[in-house]
Amino acid sequence: MKSSTISRVLLGIADCVLLIVCILLAMIINHKVIAAKFDLSHIGVSFSILVIWFIISFLFRKFRIGERQGYKIIFNSIIISNFIILSIITMMIALFHIPHYSNSLIFGTIIIATIFESLLGLFYFTCRGSLFIKDWIGIDLEKEEIEQLASVPQMNASLYFPRDISILRDSIIEESSEDAFDWIGKNIDITDPKTLVVSTNTRFNIINYPSGFYSGIVNLQPINDIRRINKFFETVNSKLPVGGTFLGCGETYALRKIKILRRYPYIINYFVYLLDYLYHRVCPKLKYTRKIYFLITKGKKRVISETETLGRLISCGFEIVEEKPIGDILYWKVRKSQFPHKNGDPTHGILIRLPRIGKDGKQFKVYKFRTMHSYSEYLQAYVHQKYNLEEGGKFKNDPRVTTVGRVLRKTWLDEVPMFINVFIKRNMKIVGIRPLSHHYFNLYSKELQEKRIKVKPGLIPPYYAQFPTPKTLDEIQKNELDYLNAYEKHPFLTDVKYFFKAFNNILIHKARSK
Repeated sequence: MKSSTISRVLLGIADCVLLIVCILLAMIINHKVIAAKFDLSHIGVSFSILVIWFIISFLFRKFRIGERQGYKIIFNSIIISNFIILSIITMMIALFHIPHYSNSLIFGTIIIATIFESLLGLFYFTCRGSLFIKDWIGIDLEKEEIEQLASVPQMNASLYFPRDISILRDSIIEESSEDAFDWIGKNIDITDPKTLVVSTNTRFNIINYPSGFYSGIVNLQPINDIRRINKFFETVNSKLPVGGTFLGCGETYALRKIKILRRYPYIINYFVYLLDYLYHRVCPKLKYTRKIYFLITKGKKRVISETETLGRLISCGFEIVEEKPIGDILYWKVRKSQFPHKNGDPTHGILIRLPRIGKDGKQFKVYKFRTMHSYSEYLQAYVHQKYNLEEGGKFKNDPRVTTVGRVLRKTWLDEVPMFINVFIKRNMKIVGIRPLSHHYFNLYSKELQEKRIKVKPGLIPPYYAQFPTPKTLDEIQKNELDYLNAYEKHPFLTDVKYFFKAFNNILIHKARSK
């Protein structure tokens, strides 16, 4: 993950302070500063050097420590940046005839700064194992590091301590509510010393607790105020054994909407909600506004959907046990099932790429416009357990689909980017079985699975060629099996026949996507 903008700026400022020290040292070595007397003619040139130093260092990514793979890469970046800075400054002095600023002073400053930067870079790699440093510069935890955290020896039983339940009860109610306290008490034993109860928005406070001791963790702070939510969940995961319980909470945008509409007068409330939605929901998602948003708000109070919240938890190695809205806050109970998934490409943008099973069983990415909330891909199994399949094999009242997404699906506009797969990537064709996710693929019979991976998936599925369209998953499988059997005998003619049947069904009978 890239270092945050604020981290790079802080590193840049620290580097400029280091340069000022190096300029003074170079002046002392060159006898340009005698006693306490300072030559004021150097100030303008020194300031110019400072500006050039910062710009060139920033352009050559000297401050992006979090992206570096090794000390050699950082050292090369320092050498290249400083050589270019030296060349530019030397040319400026020669071009503008600045005799009072000697070349030896320039060389001395650059050499001293390079030595100091190299030593600090070496110090950074020496301390690189520190989780605090990694959190500050924004580096993801590797699976091996999470396993290492979880393997810390258990706390000695003699360190158990009694709890004053009345004080704990009052504290929880003060942080949340009495209803929340009742729900928490029903789902976890807060009197057990092996249950950690905190109210924090930073994972640093979780890291400080021992691994392998607590069987349950409760965090009363809404995740809307947590800067790096996934890293927080990963840290909680590392502290719990498999089967350990985590209770947390957050304000979903649906509950926030109800609160805003209830708080303000009619008409004004919708205007306030629109502004709040754009600022706290849209800005953190867009590429060019999210950095500004996080710089201003530090990531606090941003709005997160219920789907994204649960999807993040599953991606971080938890399984959903229960979710319950209490007041304006959604509370959840999850159980650790595994270590976090290492997904470097979660879907956030408007144009998304979804993993699907294609010909020969190979996975490929399907291009679509987003119709679901972020992290929806992790919720398929959970939604399948909670909601029934409706006609057409879709989930009934699928909560992952957004309001705009339902419109896009009805008009098929969400599938326009799939032409990239058909005409550019060539991993799909116009007519054919729909590309399925691993979850949906596993719902199909073994016979159909074997036949499916022998052909390319298609943009127009064969069930649109049948009227009335198939209603259940079994009917869809029969429809696809009929198509595949016909396709094995006459590929081109079968696709032409199904194309015109589907066109007629859509145009005359108004077949629509769910």
